[in-house]
Amino acid sequence: MRILVLSDIHANLEALEACLEAAPEHDRVFNLGDIVGYGANPNEVTERSRALGSVFVRGNHDKASTGLIPVDDFNPVAALAVIWTRENLTPENLDFLRDMPQGPIIPVDNLQCVHGSPRDEDEYVLTAREAWSILAQASVPVTFFGHTHIQGAYWIDDRNEREGVVDPDYTSARGKQRFTLSLNETGKYLVNPGSIGQPRDGDPRAAFVVYDTKAKEVTFHRVPYNIEHAQRKILSAGLPDRLATRLSEGR
Repeated sequence: MRILVLSDIHANLEALEACLEAAPEHDRVFNLGDIVGYGANPNEVTERSRALGSVFVRGNHDKASTGLIPVDDFNPVAALAVIWTRENLTPENLDFLRDMPQGPIIPVDNLQCVHGSPRDEDEYVLTAREAWSILAQASVPVTFFGHTHIQGAYWIDDRNEREGVVDPDYTSARGKQRFTLSLNETGKYLVNPGSIGQPRDGDPRAAFVVYDTKAKEVTFHRVPYNIEHAQRKILSAGLPDRLATRLSEGR
């Protein structure tokens, strides 16, 4: 089975459509949350996501935009985007986002999906030490997580007493590119597909992964999209300028 894993779309319709156009043939789609927030197309992206599949975990922006949590812990720019999103979502999309499940969920054997981490849905996993401590307690060999907007993976192999960090090795930040990671039978992996709608790893291209369960391979993808169009829509919607400028920076 080939699984397309999407995360942190953040209402960026241009980036989502570019990823779907570039994605290879797949059997299922898993969504790791933060469908909305920051971008100017919360309804269109929510509806497109709903049409792609039924495996979702909620993100912190999904929760805040539907009133499940307050915006007190959000920075001022993010909080303004949350309030704007809440005011512009249709009742049907509000209900859908509000009802998304909390991770972790196990949609297939030997795999779990979370937004932040298995121990806290809002945790930012940003260091190898944090990741390895999570993997040491993991009950499944593969965990997909988002939230950080940074594409890559961490792994441990207790049998052989080894661990590592995977930073996809692209030749540049231009065009469509991919990087394949082969999974070891004795390893456990924490894999971040990166953000579709607002990457923060210095590469402005949209990011996703495809997991081939038979070949035991995770393929990381980066895809260019019409950033300028997405920026114009953010500005036209009256959202903070910073949400537009950061798209071209990948930060």
